[in-house]
Amino acid sequence: MQELIESLLKKESYNVYDLADIVKVLRSENGCPWDKVQTHQTIRKDLLEEVYEVMEAIDCDDPAMLREELGDVLLQVVFHCSIEEDKHNFDLDAAADEVCKKLILRHPHVFGDVKADTVDKVLTNWDAIKKEEKGQESFTDTLKSVPKVFPSLMRAQKLTKRASRAGAELDKAAAVAMIRKQLDIIEGQENVSAETLGNMLMLTAQLARITGNDAEEALGYECDSFTDRFEQLERSGRDISASAAELYSAINE
Repeated sequence: MQELIESLLKKESYNVYDLADIVKVLRSENGCPWDKVQTHQTIRKDLLEEVYEVMEAIDCDDPAMLREELGDVLLQVVFHCSIEEDKHNFDLDAAADEVCKKLILRHPHVFGDVKADTVDKVLTNWDAIKKEEKGQESFTDTLKSVPKVFPSLMRAQKLTKRASRAGAELDKAAAVAMIRKQLDIIEGQENVSAETLGNMLMLTAQLARITGNDAEEALGYECDSFTDRFEQLERSGRDISASAAELYSAINE
């Protein structure tokens, strides 16, 4: 291990395999006390946080920031692979091998003789191949495969998208009508139930998808707008409680 450390210290630049070696050193017997005791579960949230930071870098259109954050995500990938390599399950090369094979399989219009000259045809082929590849025999299977750990609005929108492929689709007018119905139910409830609110949010996610919007992103933008409106209201010296209705109203005029 000392020889590996010395070779790493002599390098002026590094590649992904050097990163794997550095993680190996950190997790070795005489490595870092913290790194040695980590498991998939203990660093699970770290991966999510790093991905969100990549998204922040993309939104900021900052290449230097993006390079750094993608490196942090790559570290998480290498670290998880290292844990599995120690268990003799798989390593970084095996993970790369699997995703390469998946890309070739799911792009028969590039690596085979299937014709797909539009984005819609590509996506249709992709979904069909993915369904067969994962042994999904029903549309319900495709819904159940949506990860439960997704942010709920993201999960709801993906569920409605997959349900629409089975014909369970609403148009804009129908979605709006059902949202109005839910509002009537909410108005009539003294204690609004979580189920009623859940139905409203699901329909809202459906409406977002129908109208070509991303529900998670739309709410994110509104969170930013809400913060800006609150700041303006607070700086103006006006009574916040008296102006609550204005604060919570989306400014679309």
